[in-house]
Amino acid sequence: MTSQQRHLAEAIELAYANVENGGRPFGAVIVKDDEVIATGVNEILRTNDPTSHAELNAIRAASRKLGSPSLAGCTVYASGHPCPMCLAAMRMAGVGEVVYAYSNEDGAPYGLSTAAVYADLAKPFAEQSMKIHHEPVRLESRADLFASWKERQGA
Repeated sequence: MTSQQRHLAEAIELAYANVENGGRPFGAVIVKDDEVIATGVNEILRTNDPTSHAELNAIRAASRKLGSPSLAGCTVYASGHPCPMCLAAMRMAGVGEVVYAYSNEDGAPYGLSTAAVYADLAKPFAEQSMKIHHEPVRLESRADLFASWKERQGA
């Protein structure tokens, strides 16, 4: 078994354990330099938090362990195809590689595919199922928000 397969097997075992504990069938392992940095499971049913996906929980744990929001040089091994939210978070964190075992096609018969979300997000904002629009409100009594942040970064 290759290192990649071993890490995927660990993510899958986490998913099985989560199912046995009443959770959804998703687990994730974050690896850097072939060392497991963090793991996570889907905790949506336990927490009622729709963002409590295995990958996000693993990202949070890895960032705490590394003491940095950057996960550059890390690989995420996921039991299932990461949803757009998780994939975006991995990109924002600088994850270099994502490997998953079960595809959206594998999950579709069980209601576990996010392919429709990916398809909806690929459309222009005006055509997506969720209403999205820009309203450029500024507070006259305050300096520009982003400029204020940038100024504090130099302090």
